[in-house]
Amino acid sequence: MSKQAGFGGGCHWCTEAVFSSLKGIVSVEQGWIASDGENSSLSEGVIVTYEDDIMPFETLIAIHLYTHSSTSMHPMRDKYRSAVYTFNEGDRRQALDIIRALQPEFDKPLITRVLPFVSFTRSRQELLDYYFSDPTKPFCELYINPKLKLIMERFLNAADHDKLQHLT
Repeated sequence: MSKQAGFGGGCHWCTEAVFSSLKGIVSVEQGWIASDGENSSLSEGVIVTYEDDIMPFETLIAIHLYTHSSTSMHPMRDKYRSAVYTFNEGDRRQALDIIRALQPEFDKPLITRVLPFVSFTRSRQELLDYYFSDPTKPFCELYINPKLKLIMERFLNAADHDKLQHLT
């Protein structure tokens, strides 16, 4: 069964590449996500449609926490909000439980928030599929490849090895 969740925390090029490199992912839409209240401004992120029986929500959240600065409250947090955006109350509760359960794996407190999804603006066409259109770009090699290598090492069964064969 297909489900959706939003993720933000770092550059949407990085986040798009991370989720696009996983098994069970139907689609990854790169762009800008807003929630409500103090989080109503647009922040870089992705909307991920995934097959929950292949790629469980808890694995998606764990990968998200490990592939961005989920414990750092740096000055760019407005543009790069560390968040899991949910589309219903059940997913919100599950995401909160998952983050609480993963906290002991990190040396510092996780700052990643669970927020209701409110709106999304897709990136311009020329920015989509940034990594997989040319993984040899300096930005990709410097920032994205280390995240993808981490997935292949730490989340071996989640990685789509066909998409990541250039890293081995």
